[in-house]
Amino acid sequence: MRLTTKGRYAVTAMLDLALHRNQGPVSLADISRRQAISLSYLEQLFAKLRKASLVVSVRGPGGGYELERKAEVIFIADIIDAVNESVDTTKCQGAGDCQGGETCLTHYLWEDLSEQIHNFLGAISLNDLVARSDIRRIAEQQDRKRVIVSEHMHDNRVPVASL
Repeated sequence: MRLTTKGRYAVTAMLDLALHRNQGPVSLADISRRQAISLSYLEQLFAKLRKASLVVSVRGPGGGYELERKAEVIFIADIIDAVNESVDTTKCQGAGDCQGGETCLTHYLWEDLSEQIHNFLGAISLNDLVARSDIRRIAEQQDRKRVIVSEHMHDNRVPVASL
């Protein structure tokens, strides 16, 4: 399967956005910190997600991104498709020239598997993932970690005597 970091990061970022959607627009910087994904990479992904009408940007102070549709109708396959990612399991990327320019014996098996994976991901919505207790637990841990780090940074004041 050729699901690269592009598809994985896009799904992770969209899930983060869905988990935090009740807090208003979510900044890419916040997603970047929580998920350890480069901000510039997120900007590229969100340009594609916006073009696919999966997210909208909110400008101004407190701006960021919001889901364009309800999480119930955004499916994982939609996200992967939006960033031009493939779930192709064939050796030939679906071209059918797997064995010296000809179709190999197992080409259609792998092609069917690719379709099954896409159908599987097309049946899972962001809301399905948000509803999972294991995912919510991980998100809560990430949020707590961020608060602790933020508080620690504010408490790390330089004593006046050392100036």
